Amino acid sequence: MTDHPHTSDEIRRRRLLFRATHRGTHETDLLIGGFVAARLGSLSAADMDALEEIMELPDTFLADWLTGRMPIPPDVDSPMLRAIKDAAGA
Repeated sequence: MTDHPHTSDEIRRRRLLFRATHRGTHETDLLIGGFVAARLGSLSAADMDALEEIMELPDTFLADWLTGRMPIPPDVDSPMLRAIKDAAGA
């Protein structure tokens, strides 16, 4: 059996970073990508799960919620989304 140079967690982290920085709009790339980049090495499996859920949300809504232009609706509110919003300074 050969050793793999990257663990599945490392691959998952790199994919999360790519998705966070290539969202489709520059504003969310900066807001989410900056948050993920700063914390990439310390994310737990639960954190990565929460981020993956956030990545499924539309950019237009995310930008409004993360900048404080609109409140985060209760059905998508989560500690991770709040942490990203807090890090964005909104």
